[in-house]
Amino acid sequence: MSSKPSQNNPDKQPESKSTLDEIRATRLEKVEQLKQEGLNPYAYKWESSHCAAQLQETYADLAAGEEVDVAVSIAGRITARRVFGKLAFFGLQDESGTIQLYLEKKRIQANMEEISNAFNLLKKVTDVGDILGVKGTIKRTEKGELSIYVSEYAMLTKSLLPLPDKWHGLTDTEKRYRQRYVDLIVNPSVRETFRRRAKITAAIRRYLDDRGFIEIETPVLQGEAGGADARPFVTYHNTLQMDLYLRIATELHLKRLIIGGFEKVFELGRIFRNEGVSTKHNPEFTSIEIYQAYADYQDMMVLTESLITYAAQEVLDTLKVSYQDVEIDLTPPWRRVTMHELVREVTGLDFGAYQSFLQAEEAAKGAGIEIPDNCKTIGVLLNEAFEQKVEETLIQPTFVLDYPKEISPLTKPHRSKTGLVERFELFIFGRETANSFSELTDPVDQRERLELQAAKKAAGDLEAQGVDEDFLAALEYGMPPTGGLGIGIDRLVMILTNSPSIRDVIAFPLLKNTSAVIQSFDYDPEKKILKVEFGNGSIYKYNDVPAEVYEEMKTTPSLGQFFNSRVREKYGFDREK
Repeated sequence: MSSKPSQNNPDKQPESKSTLDEIRATRLEKVEQLKQEGLNPYAYKWESSHCAAQLQETYADLAAGEEVDVAVSIAGRITARRVFGKLAFFGLQDESGTIQLYLEKKRIQANMEEISNAFNLLKKVTDVGDILGVKGTIKRTEKGELSIYVSEYAMLTKSLLPLPDKWHGLTDTEKRYRQRYVDLIVNPSVRETFRRRAKITAAIRRYLDDRGFIEIETPVLQGEAGGADARPFVTYHNTLQMDLYLRIATELHLKRLIIGGFEKVFELGRIFRNEGVSTKHNPEFTSIEIYQAYADYQDMMVLTESLITYAAQEVLDTLKVSYQDVEIDLTPPWRRVTMHELVREVTGLDFGAYQSFLQAEEAAKGAGIEIPDNCKTIGVLLNEAFEQKVEETLIQPTFVLDYPKEISPLTKPHRSKTGLVERFELFIFGRETANSFSELTDPVDQRERLELQAAKKAAGDLEAQGVDEDFLAALEYGMPPTGGLGIGIDRLVMILTNSPSIRDVIAFPLLKNTSAVIQSFDYDPEKKILKVEFGNGSIYKYNDVPAEVYEEMKTTPSLGQFFNSRVREKYGFDREK
């Protein structure tokens, strides 16, 4: 039978101009209709014999108008729906792709005699978004559309909310991130991004496993945050009555494993840093840290290059990647150049030639470099010049070598360059993608550096960390020469999937809870009532709040944190709106 529709207009979808509440109410009525027919609108199971992509590939050469009498069963979500009296065409999408359903009244009635008016029921109770299971044979319509010629169907899940309009889709970026489940349904390219991410991490693990590295999980909750300069998230353990930190790095525990006798270890997992959100930063992100005994940062450079090129070749089958309309050539060898050389190339400043900080500062200002208040040494100034003037120019893969000692508290001093350490960072498209050290193994030197960090923390530096006494004790038992490497998985995936924002490669990125965001607040000193309006329009009045709490609330750098810890659970409230 031809797929050409009759002259009758397709059955209209009345919900298109309805409100969301009306649509949901209508669909709930359809749930009841299914139940009245003795059918379960939320099935327990379905056995599929094929997936959509498999059928499309197997019968790619089937001629128009031909039918293959082979039994198939498949399940998926209805993505399109056209009904013409005794004939209907549905689009069905499963994880692999889409295929058309060819639904004919006579055929369905003949095979589903136990349900009165099975075809008419199908027309009445189905909507775009429902999950349907079907059985039938394969047919290519006269218009050339490969279809399943349906003999039986089963409602597997009745959807209550509509999918976005097929012509406009889910285009609001914020909504896409908040409702990732809808984003995945209507944007197949998003599903492909996360498939590719999974293949990238699998390839990385496979590469390391084949070379004798083992993955060992380390604590997420830690008594002392360490291994990086970053502001940690703080929580509290009720039983132990102590503050704990979500880890900002896996470094110090993986080094303990090297001390304990493992020679090649790594962990690929989540890291948490209480910092800003941007297209390049998410407070919760994924990194891999790798440690190899009896190696240095030169060895880790070779490992970084070979590991990333292996993953790219395995997943993309090419080392030339198009990212934001720029071709990134991952073909080794990658450029290796010192921070001093790069700064001199871009700015003309030679920080190795200055005899004093004041001399270097004056030259830096002349080159348009902004000097932050905490910049007090030539090494820190060199790094400022690099970050402000050089980073964004490093488009092709570039290893930047030999960093100032002041900004690398866990790194071995350079064996031939005073004031520098054996460290490199890998930059691709102007972004730090990997970081590596010849790891510091001298426990006396390490203590001095950590105590300097602790002094900065005591002075108010939120990104400086304290002294991890247990780690220092471990170092005193002796750590072999070790090379360490960290790679930002999210940023690597961004490059290999041509994703402009880090939120595009994190399935569920951290977003503001709009209902909990404080829009405004006011205080009645006579009644001691704190009035708070939230982002969702709700207004609460908190009673018996001291005036000093209100004054602190006006000046706190983190309003949400202050409110949650000092107000929300401590004072009674009445809801005004």
